[in-house]
Amino acid sequence: MRPFGLLLCAALIAGPAAAQVPMDDPLDSRDAKRVDRMEKVVRELRAIIFQMRDTGLPVVVQQADTESRLGDVGRRLGDLEQTLRQLNGTLESATQELSQSRRENQALQTQVKDLTDRLIATEQRLAEPPPAETVAAPTMPPAEAFTQARQLMLAGDYDAAERAFAGFVDAYPDAARTPEARYWWGKTLTVRGAHADAAGAYIGALRGWPQTSWAPDGVVELARSLVRLNKPTDACQTLAELGRRYPQAPAPVAAPAAAPRP
Repeated sequence: MRPFGLLLCAALIAGPAAAQVPMDDPLDSRDAKRVDRMEKVVRELRAIIFQMRDTGLPVVVQQADTESRLGDVGRRLGDLEQTLRQLNGTLESATQELSQSRRENQALQTQVKDLTDRLIATEQRLAEPPPAETVAAPTMPPAEAFTQARQLMLAGDYDAAERAFAGFVDAYPDAARTPEARYWWGKTLTVRGAHADAAGAYIGALRGWPQTSWAPDGVVELARSLVRLNKPTDACQTLAELGRRYPQAPAPVAAPAAAPRP
């Protein structure tokens, strides 16, 4: 019995010492959580009071659900991330399409420039006057050259006559029959429809108002060329000089001068 008494005594001696060792109280953690919730409620009440004071509007109090709100925010962030990925994909596709459009536009501009250059070159070629026909100078004396040119005209070969009279005027600009050659040259040009050149030939023939048989008709032909060149005023002034310069002109020649004018 004695050992048992010793053990009991030792247990009684050690009991107070063991009672002095602090132990975790499970109620402390619950109290801390409760205090946190109360502080959270106080903060929400303060926010509600401040909102009522600042706005004067009724406030709807909702139960705080932090985890639910965090989950909702997380879902919204996920949706935003997905939307951003879609936008990035759309932007990348649009960028590629824009680059392709720029390349195609550059190629189109190159083609348009090439066509424009060709068109300008074509217009320039069309605007250039045809090369002047080389007129062979007559190799015979002036009288024979003039007679040959007149024979070509009387034979109806107006093209050959035109070249012959042009060659005569070029080779013998100061010959006695050069004004008359200009007159007949103007006739051949009128037949061809070269009214501007014909008017120039007639003006050269009538310079100084020569008193010859062909001069009155030359005035009439000059007026007709001016009319075809849409210069009616100049044509009327030319015909007005006919009666003054050549009062003895034959009736068929003077008739256009006597006709009413616009």
